[in-house]
Amino acid sequence: MEAGRDPSALSLSCHGFFAAWGRFILGVSDVLLISGADVRRLLPMKEAIEADKRAFLLHAAGETEVPVRPNFTIDGKGSVLFMPAYVKGDINRVGIKVVSVFPGNLGTGIPAVPAQVLLVDSETGEVCALINGVEITRIRTGAISGAAVDILANEDSSVAALFGTGGQAAAQLEAMLCVRPIREVRIFDVSPDRIEPFIKGNAPLAERYGARLLPAKSSDEAISGADVITTVTTAKHPVFDGTKVKEGAHVNGVGSFTPDKREIGDELLNRARVFVDNREAVLEEAGDFLIPAQTGKYDLQNIAGEIGDVLSGKLRGRTSREDITVLKTVGYAVLDVVAACYVYENALKQGVGAQMDL
Repeated sequence: MEAGRDPSALSLSCHGFFAAWGRFILGVSDVLLISGADVRRLLPMKEAIEADKRAFLLHAAGETEVPVRPNFTIDGKGSVLFMPAYVKGDINRVGIKVVSVFPGNLGTGIPAVPAQVLLVDSETGEVCALINGVEITRIRTGAISGAAVDILANEDSSVAALFGTGGQAAAQLEAMLCVRPIREVRIFDVSPDRIEPFIKGNAPLAERYGARLLPAKSSDEAISGADVITTVTTAKHPVFDGTKVKEGAHVNGVGSFTPDKREIGDELLNRARVFVDNREAVLEEAGDFLIPAQTGKYDLQNIAGEIGDVLSGKLRGRTSREDITVLKTVGYAVLDVVAACYVYENALKQGVGAQMDL
């Protein structure tokens, strides 16, 4: 998508023909249930990247309402978050993601971060779809990084580093491979025994894009000469030395989303042209900024702006090949609603999903 393009001119409309046809087929009181397996088929990464760009543009144009997400702690076992958004324009859809963080689920077969997304029919006010939010979150979060690389990284970027091998890592890998001619990705994890299984499991994906996955023995080895660096960890401290990032690199900070955690150090932030997905959310949640700001090591005024403003042409992204660029994301509900609309539209087109009459 070109910077400055009117989001209302985009071809897919969640308030268009297929939504109307879906209401006719299903009936207004029916809810379409869409599984995680269906989401994976209905939202390929390239389309997810375009969906995220569209969400950024609509947000930059003031066409969204996004309340601060409430977060409830449940008996010390975990947290439950409610993430609503109203996306206006040609989307014209209200949705909400209910997402929980229950670390005790690990090893039980239940996701540690279970989630569901509900979409509301804008004509009737009824819930029209219930969609697996684990896959929506995984894919749209990977697509944030893909969009940022597409917008900010140098066109000839060919070497990448990926920090973290958890549930988000494969989507992050695919997203960067989608948008740049990456030929080598160094994989680093603080638990070295997780690296080889990740490489083996994602070898077919890398082969499809003509890339090699290589284990990195240290963070320095991972970032040496890297054009693109993505971090998707639960670290409380910076995961690499920001003074060793090469000029011209682009960095995605994805994993930390609480005030007490950070993956990116102030040394890098002070060298870089820094962008965020949503300024309000980032300044509320991202320890990457809040921790150094509290100690006077980083001035929050140095954040260049939101990625949507780069897409819309209001703000310049990379100013030279030598710029180091950073995108910090904590995610916000507009991304979930737009991605869910793409899934819902594609489900109606393809006859996918299970009908439930309420």
